[in-house]
Amino acid sequence: MKKMFAAISLLVAASLILAACGGAATPAPAPTQPPAATQPPAAPAATAAPTKPAPTPTATKAAAPPGATRIEWWHAMGGTNGDAVNAIADGFNKSQTKCFVQAIFQGSYDDELNKLKAGLQSGDVPSVIQLYDLGTRLMYDLDVIVPMQTLIDKEKFDVSDIEPNIMGYYSVGGKLYSMPFNTSNPMLYYNKDMFKAAGLDPNKPPRTFAEVKDYAAKLTKKGADGKVSQYGYSMAIYGWFFEQILAASGGLYLDNGNGRDALATAATFNSPEGIAILTWWKEMYDAGILGNYGRPTAETQKAFDAQQTAMMIESTAGLRARLTAAQGKFELGTGFLPRPNEDAYKTSGTIIGGASLWIMKGRPAAEEACAWELVKFSVAPKTQAQWHIATGYYPVNKRGYDDPIDKEWRDKYPQFQTAIDQLHLSPNIRQTQGALTGVMPQARQEVENAIESVLLKNVSPKDALDAAAKAVTAAIENYNKTTAKK
Repeated sequence: MKKMFAAISLLVAASLILAACGGAATPAPAPTQPPAATQPPAAPAATAAPTKPAPTPTATKAAAPPGATRIEWWHAMGGTNGDAVNAIADGFNKSQTKCFVQAIFQGSYDDELNKLKAGLQSGDVPSVIQLYDLGTRLMYDLDVIVPMQTLIDKEKFDVSDIEPNIMGYYSVGGKLYSMPFNTSNPMLYYNKDMFKAAGLDPNKPPRTFAEVKDYAAKLTKKGADGKVSQYGYSMAIYGWFFEQILAASGGLYLDNGNGRDALATAATFNSPEGIAILTWWKEMYDAGILGNYGRPTAETQKAFDAQQTAMMIESTAGLRARLTAAQGKFELGTGFLPRPNEDAYKTSGTIIGGASLWIMKGRPAAEEACAWELVKFSVAPKTQAQWHIATGYYPVNKRGYDDPIDKEWRDKYPQFQTAIDQLHLSPNIRQTQGALTGVMPQARQEVENAIESVLLKNVSPKDALDAAAKAVTAAIENYNKTTAKK
């Protein structure tokens, strides 16, 4: 038990300030902006963890109807996204009479882990918990969950319509341990009006590092005093973005196939692919054509919405917010995450991001059975189509796209097709399955430190990444000794 609690404490202490986040190969023509008369629906509220730990939300326990088994579903979706979770719970409760689920908001993902840590000691744990992608290896190592594969095999439940790339991320040793739920990936957002003013084709976003650099130079505006009034390109100092571009470049974050062929023992992101990313980043920053708004993704989003930067990298989960912000001001375009060169589009892609559903071990048999029914309901095509429309996360079930309401939504907002195309065109390989280790939160922080040292302290990309990789490798070694399954 000490091993379990120590491991959870390690992850919670190292956790980053995470926002909702979320695969690519061949481009599709950039979609057009919805007509000006069509107002996009309200953007989902941000679900990032606060800078300081927030008090754990409390909820009155709802009573189940007579004869129904009550279960709890802990989640980290606030605002509009939280309303969408509640809608799924209500739909599940109305769909049958044997089970009653209460969805309970726990704050950030890190708040959830704190609550889970306490609950494992007291016995107050949910039947189902939604946890972020970074928790995959930890939940696997702690042995506190019912592997999803066990329930799938027992019932012979058909998962052929669940997106294979997303399944790949949440699988260990070829077995699915949690069910994908909310998923997104990063893409390029750009201001079509600024493209037109700069003499660039608004329907042809840049695809390679060199093209981004060229476009950014043409899109940057400076006043007579030399101060920049409009940057050509911006990207938050966010470890997830580095991971994504590294994967799209064909690089591995960890040894042993990103920790998926065998237990990861060392960080490998200080590779030529990783160094090339920071070199490209630094060159644009030094040239004054890349705006640096720090680590919080919200700051770069604000700059883009205020037309202070013409292009940025951001999660697809923020598309609805960007559509709302651009309405009546400028035409929004979307493109694939840039690659080092065109050849990279043929060999790799991006990684999924977001969270999945875990069924907790040790609950009464009736609760486990209801938890499984809820998980199946949550990934059903109709449910996922409704989730897609309500939040901006794309369906984890491919048949969700066939639902009439989903088709209608995409007709109105075709920019989102870019995200779907990235997912479907990305190969399911070790690079795109993501890094699997229990110290990923710390790893992201170390990479962010490295990026800052390159941009602000003139440390060379190689030296910065070498230092970060050394620190992450030491953390991995410690984790493997104390927590990881061998």
